[in-house]
Amino acid sequence: MPINHIIVLDNRPEGEATVNNFKLITAPTPELQEGQVLVKHHYLSLDPYMRGRMSAAKNYAQPQPLNEVMIGGTVGEVLESKHPKFSPGQTVQCMGGWQAYSVINANTPGALKRVNAEEISISHYLGAVGMPGVTAWYGLNKIIQAKAGMTVTVSAASGAVGSAYGALAKARGCKVVGIAGGRAKCDYVVKELGFDACVDYKEHTDYIALSKALKEACPNGIDGHFENVGGMVLDAVMLRANDFARIAVCGMIAGYNGEPLPMTNPTLILKSRMAIEGFIVSEHMEVWPEALAELTALVASGQLKPRESVAQGLEAAPEAFIGLLKGHNFGKQLVKLI
Repeated sequence: MPINHIIVLDNRPEGEATVNNFKLITAPTPELQEGQVLVKHHYLSLDPYMRGRMSAAKNYAQPQPLNEVMIGGTVGEVLESKHPKFSPGQTVQCMGGWQAYSVINANTPGALKRVNAEEISISHYLGAVGMPGVTAWYGLNKIIQAKAGMTVTVSAASGAVGSAYGALAKARGCKVVGIAGGRAKCDYVVKELGFDACVDYKEHTDYIALSKALKEACPNGIDGHFENVGGMVLDAVMLRANDFARIAVCGMIAGYNGEPLPMTNPTLILKSRMAIEGFIVSEHMEVWPEALAELTALVASGQLKPRESVAQGLEAAPEAFIGLLKGHNFGKQLVKLI
């Protein structure tokens, strides 16, 4: 069995997360027991939800334990198997964590999934055709309830969730407006992803100015919004929201370091009779097959062209993760491990 390289959470952040919260260690890979599979990871997914798990504060899931491998989705190759449904050479997806190898109990439902390495790039199974894509699908369909003719918006539009959201919304006949940071990201959102418009939040110093820009991009108001950021962005969107607008809240990255995120005009929820709903996509596994089928078709046909930021080597994961939290990534943030 190979020697494993592992990144563990060494200490919890106080304020901003830093690379010093993590530690790289080596350890022997345990011998396989019946029902287990040894996976060599090719790609590791880095996602904003990991920041919440690093803290001991109340969250929707248990905190990441100290001195244990950081949680994270992976895609890779079966090296050895003691399970009848898996054999060496197969490409699989699992929650392998921040490490080179993982031993997975394949008898646990959903723990290990085979993926098609020929249809699309295997890295997309961690982004557009994985958890981020299904997150976009659920928010758009089940919370916003998108229909043709609606104007819908999404923050962090150039990211893994935002890009999938745009393709899905366009397929339903919606007008889609993104919110992203920087001209390069906004150009990508419009020219490559096919959004109708994109507003650069970095060009605006407060929510009033951002709201005016959204009014120009959405002259008929906003019917549905997908929130990844919170703070000033959500305040600006709420000013432009139509009566009975629906807002799906997936993330609040503006407050992931512990900053308070007060809502400037909460009375708009009542005045506009808005529906605002937070959700965790792992609590809705019943929609995954349908969502993944549509997302696979969009990527395979070229209707969704996911962009990826790829860091090289496991040791680069902490710095890449900190960059993700600061918006330095362009598209889905991955770490290539081979």
